[in-house]
Amino acid sequence: MTKIPRAQRWCVNPIKGNAWCANHTLATLPMSSPLPLRRRVGRITLSTILALGAAWFIGLAVAHDDTPLAAQDTASDFAKDVAPVLYRNCASCHRDGGLGPFSMMNVDSVKAYSDDIRDAVRTGYMPPWHAEGVHGVFSNDRRLSDLDKQTIMRWVDGGARIGNPKSLPPAPSFASSWEIGTPDVPASGTIEYQYFEVPTNFTEDKWVQAVEIMPGSREVVHHVIVTAFPARTTAAAPAASDPTAPAARPAGPAPKPPISVDENSKIPDDPPRVDTRYAPRMRNGTTMIGTTAPGTNMVRFPEGTALRIPAGTTLVFQVHYTAHGHEVQDRSSVGFQFAKAVPTERVYAGAFLNAKFTLPAGQKDVMVPSTITINEPVKIYGLFPHTHVRGTRWEYTLEKPDGTRKVILDVPRYDFNWQTYYMFATPLELPAGAKITSRAWYDNSATNKHNPDASANVHWGDQTWEEMQYTGMLYSVNSRRLAPAAK
Repeated sequence: MTKIPRAQRWCVNPIKGNAWCANHTLATLPMSSPLPLRRRVGRITLSTILALGAAWFIGLAVAHDDTPLAAQDTASDFAKDVAPVLYRNCASCHRDGGLGPFSMMNVDSVKAYSDDIRDAVRTGYMPPWHAEGVHGVFSNDRRLSDLDKQTIMRWVDGGARIGNPKSLPPAPSFASSWEIGTPDVPASGTIEYQYFEVPTNFTEDKWVQAVEIMPGSREVVHHVIVTAFPARTTAAAPAASDPTAPAARPAGPAPKPPISVDENSKIPDDPPRVDTRYAPRMRNGTTMIGTTAPGTNMVRFPEGTALRIPAGTTLVFQVHYTAHGHEVQDRSSVGFQFAKAVPTERVYAGAFLNAKFTLPAGQKDVMVPSTITINEPVKIYGLFPHTHVRGTRWEYTLEKPDGTRKVILDVPRYDFNWQTYYMFATPLELPAGAKITSRAWYDNSATNKHNPDASANVHWGDQTWEEMQYTGMLYSVNSRRLAPAAK
């Protein structure tokens, strides 16, 4: 196996010169005012979304169940029984500087919110996980075991005793910035608003083991998408440095791609923009590298796999800001952790979607499908369902060539405020002829409290008050393996 030189420490952090972050000042605008760039800002802003997430415990008081659990022989105590559960399952968000509205690393804080914690656990509201049932086993499943739930509820109903502080387990430690560790090779520069491109200046191909995108100002950054645009070349054949590129083919009809999308997948052209300076200059030919949205975090690819960024690649950033009523500066960053050697399999980041739908005004429970067809054997590592505020649920069904079907991912309570890349614990091995159908349901009625305008027909669009039917997908192609499969 060819060895890659030991990785240098490297980041994509645009502060000066060769930049990988965004540094942008958002004007002070009322929510009804047009942004100087792109289109009008919707009524639902990221600040509202995060405020809703941060206030999860307030609404739980309504659902509070005062009925105690059945009498137990012994009550749990925090130090010995509860702290290990919270440290293991909750503290990654509920800590100083985390996404949670209070710290679970602090005994007094946990005791103060003990009733709300109990109610969130009892109802399944927390930890946030919106898939359900036996449809797929996921390596990043956040749900508590029944035993852990009972431990927490028994502790609260037993008086929330602290116990012996000497019994507390060691507090977990978390990175103060990057979850993936220090990204490889630091760089910096200043980037402005929405669409921008940054040359990597890579002189050799890079194999990426983990990707993390870090919004600099979460209150205004709705999402960041990073794509890679290959170096411009006049060569007719694939670059020699790409061992996974298909070989040059003889003249004739183009072969089918490994995965085919359906006819509704073409995204319509953007309407005329107010801001033309920062319009997307590159769209065709880009490859997805990574994305972040409310609730997503870093992605680490399975052992023996990695994402390839070719030499000479230019990174294209799409940053979606929402107005927040006052000036805000943002430096959003993307970080890579490089593989130490050429992987066994190359991971591709792709997507399938339906961009040709209409959600009729006032209608509830509208279903929009999208299908992909597998043309040669592939592995699927993860799926990322995405709609906006009218989306209510998702279901993914696998149909094998023999006609048998099974649900591989069921998300009955899709939550725009907390979006998840569902990573299969065991990758799905799909043969040629298999199909995956995604179905997303929407509520465009006035009973949807998040609906910006129930009187309007809704179509595909980038903005929050528009909609999407989009699925991100991580996969590899068996015929493009870089080493023989293990026996």
